[in-house]
Amino acid sequence: MSSEPLTSRRGFFWVGTERVRHAAGTVPRAPMFVAWEEPVAVTAPHPVVLVHGGGGQGTDWMGTPDGRPGWAEALVRGGHRVYVVDRPGHGRSPHHPDVLGPMGEPFSYERLKGLFDPDDTAGRHTQWPGSHDLDDPLFDQVAAPTGPMLADLAASQRLDAERLVQLLERTGPAVLLTHSAGAPGGWLAADARPDLVVAVLALEPMGPPFLTVPDGPRLLPWGLTAAPPAFDPPVADPADLVAGTHRLPGLAKVPIGVFSGEASPFDGFAGDVAAFLRDAGCRAEHVRLADRGVRGNGHAVQFERNNVEALAVLVRWLAEESGR
Repeated sequence: MSSEPLTSRRGFFWVGTERVRHAAGTVPRAPMFVAWEEPVAVTAPHPVVLVHGGGGQGTDWMGTPDGRPGWAEALVRGGHRVYVVDRPGHGRSPHHPDVLGPMGEPFSYERLKGLFDPDDTAGRHTQWPGSHDLDDPLFDQVAAPTGPMLADLAASQRLDAERLVQLLERTGPAVLLTHSAGAPGGWLAADARPDLVVAVLALEPMGPPFLTVPDGPRLLPWGLTAAPPAFDPPVADPADLVAGTHRLPGLAKVPIGVFSGEASPFDGFAGDVAAFLRDAGCRAEHVRLADRGVRGNGHAVQFERNNVEALAVLVRWLAEESGR
């Protein structure tokens, strides 16, 4: 990335400031914080909306744990107008359990290590910016901005989708770039308003389809989401999805790229995510970064040493898709 000074315009706002009654009075429910930035000369045809993953916040896109610029700055330097969100209940999007419901358990250092830098991938995971040691102070920078998710995953994903649609109604058609547990809200938003989504770039999306916790509940009963999208024919019970092929006519209107790193635990099922979408009538492609010459990445691609090279793969894919 260029080290030249960047001249840009920037600001912030909230969407979805619906008012509800509480014992304390009238309070906002589930506002979503949005930071925006654009270069002096916007040359990209559409803005990019960056949607962070589970427990994270918009700062995931603004810099790396070791202090380098993040994907938001790189996209602005590339001529894009960029919108960075804090999903409802995360970061600068306030949460109170009386209003949004209870939160899930906190993210531990050990859980983050297993997600972002598993011990069994250390030999292949060459781009992690730290030492692979949980005592590395870099993990403090990874853990500090990470909070819990809403306990009700379906309600959380519906909220994400509603707020993303409200943002898109303000920005006009845009590219959705989602990460990990930010993907379900992106699928639902694009399914609801395909006219406002130029493409979905799903980086390491949550999965696999119909994800089930061992000896526990099915976290993604609707395939890639906990809340139902608009299947055709309509589906009242997610168990009916196994009875035949059901299309997603809204999402089928949007080109989709599913991107994965070769050392990520998500790489093993990213192809299944794309296949589920294709079976539902969508135009979805699984792109392994390693197949495009970007090697050694784990789940948090945007944090890693070669984050600029990895982003270039997504940008090239988007340009190629736009030219079809």
